[in-house]
Amino acid sequence: MPMMRILHHWTWAAPAAAWLLLLTSKGITISPLILATVLILTVLAAVHHAEVVAHRVGEPFGTFLLAVAVTIIELGLILTLMSAASEGGATLARDTVFAAVMIILNGLLGICILVGAIKHREQAFQQTGVSASLAALCALTVLTLVLPNFTVTNPGPGYSPEQLGFVAVVSFLLYATFVAVQTVRHRDYFLPPRAAALDADVHADPPSDRTALFSAVLLLACLGGVVLLAKSLAYPIEKWVLAVGAPQAVVGVIIAALVLLPESIAAVRAALANRLQTSLNLGLGSALATIGLTIPGVAALSLFADMPISLGLGPKGIVLLFLTLIVSTLSLATGRTTILQGVVHLVILGVYLFTTIIP
Repeated sequence: MPMMRILHHWTWAAPAAAWLLLLTSKGITISPLILATVLILTVLAAVHHAEVVAHRVGEPFGTFLLAVAVTIIELGLILTLMSAASEGGATLARDTVFAAVMIILNGLLGICILVGAIKHREQAFQQTGVSASLAALCALTVLTLVLPNFTVTNPGPGYSPEQLGFVAVVSFLLYATFVAVQTVRHRDYFLPPRAAALDADVHADPPSDRTALFSAVLLLACLGGVVLLAKSLAYPIEKWVLAVGAPQAVVGVIIAALVLLPESIAAVRAALANRLQTSLNLGLGSALATIGLTIPGVAALSLFADMPISLGLGPKGIVLLFLTLIVSTLSLATGRTTILQGVVHLVILGVYLFTTIIP
């Protein structure tokens, strides 16, 4: 796509509007509806620029870059909200991380499998790479969200400072190892099967370096705008949640859903184009990045700012997490998917959302 055509494309206007709104809204009350509308447009623009960058750098680097970019900005949002929160700040990171994992593994993967199966009947992917991702994800989720309930050094669902620091380092090292395997040592495990790789869109001429660089800059602008707009919506969302009498955990669910919108739309579009491998790379990579980068970040904030942090899930959350991990392992164990797997994941998501609102 020529540079002049990009300069006049709507996808640069959306982040520009988002940042203009953010810079001029200080001291002014803006309708949440306007904020939500601009946020959605900025998300769509982020998806476009992410696909341009992904096409230029190739798989799995494209999906990895999008997942890491979104997760870093999500981490910034969580740290900001934790620092400013009075009540619920100790559990905000846990609620948001758990919500992100449940939304990704059940909602994002469920929708991708379902719509892909409806359009293409059956889809294939590299089972070797997916199994490696799930193994790392199982270890990370249990170490960060389940094990804190069973340690005895510190009372309550939390780690002692020494334990928290150790788990933060281990989580980051495990994620870094996964990244090295995905992008360098065993990159071929995360590439689409040959049949899917024959898709015409995959082999379309990649954009120029100048176009990709322009889109990369706009992608960062879009992601920053998405998170800051989500932050502006956080107070109205929290106020609404309390007004309807819903639990505080619902705030974490809404924040995770807003931040994951760019990746979700990109993953669904890839599944519709019969590129389920790209969808799985995005989904599982995002879940791993959410834990591998967010937990060390919030742990550092907790240790250096002496802020309390509670990571352990309750009994209901542990049951749903184990169910999700078991079903994900089974449904992605054969290298092929059908409608049934997608429906099962979406049912679990529905149960999670329902029991979050009505515990």
